[in-house]
Amino acid sequence: MLVPVTVSTTMGTAGAATPAVACTSQKAGLAAKLVKDITAALKGRVSTTAVLVNDRVTRTSCVLRPDQAFDSASVVKTTVLAALLWDAQKTGRQLTSTEKSRAAAMITKSDNDATSALWRQLGPTRIKGFLAAAGMTKTVPGANGYWGLTQITARDQQRLLAILTARNHVLTDASRGYVLQLMNAVVPDQRWGTPAGSPSTARIHVKNGWLPRATHGWRVHSIGAFTGTAHNYQITVLTHGNKTMDDGVATIQAVARSVHRNLNPTAPARLGYVPTGTPEESVPAVPGRPAQDAVPANPALR
Repeated sequence: MLVPVTVSTTMGTAGAATPAVACTSQKAGLAAKLVKDITAALKGRVSTTAVLVNDRVTRTSCVLRPDQAFDSASVVKTTVLAALLWDAQKTGRQLTSTEKSRAAAMITKSDNDATSALWRQLGPTRIKGFLAAAGMTKTVPGANGYWGLTQITARDQQRLLAILTARNHVLTDASRGYVLQLMNAVVPDQRWGTPAGSPSTARIHVKNGWLPRATHGWRVHSIGAFTGTAHNYQITVLTHGNKTMDDGVATIQAVARSVHRNLNPTAPARLGYVPTGTPEESVPAVPGRPAQDAVPANPALR
């Protein structure tokens, strides 16, 4: 039996209701623990944070601001690859060597030039076609080539992760496996975010993104899928309003650790795939500023 658990809604300084973490689970006591620990992980943090967790093993789900819109930054790159594969499937063709090279650079190194090339190749009609097929109804592609300004929600990012981690009519098993393989092979300095605190028994698939702008400060996001014999769950954490990029990373990793700990109470700690202490991610192009690659976390970039 799924029992919903939430925490009490509080009032913000302007009198507006502050959304509360809500969880359901088929495992006794798990929903209440997750609500308590995710709420504690977010206590005192200034950012606006959206969280969505789905675990198919225990039939557990947690949500916080699932339909809040955020600038995508580089997490949209997973959507770009999924759209490319979906489009190729329609004509039964394999990706070209150039497409494969760009896809690998885009996901494993968060390369901006590769992303821009694939974004132009697909065009808005094909990208919107994939979003419709995937049921990502709240995702709005960035205009005029600014893919980093695509509007995303945690619910839609979880829909994407669900498509990547279970058989469906949108992507073939081969396409799903290809995306997950690249998400498992991200370079070491981009293994921050949702992998924090994950068990050594899980296989990790992650894509991150961050972007500083004049409004809402730093956007810092992480989507992750955790698979294996005993694991089948996905975590999305989207944030904006961070004072620094490191603040956003710390928020995401605090939430992730609480989720991993509760879903895997007896699993051994991970030793090899540990989030870096010096996060590094590509800054996507936005109006008035060119894209930047391999920019280290640095408050001076605000």
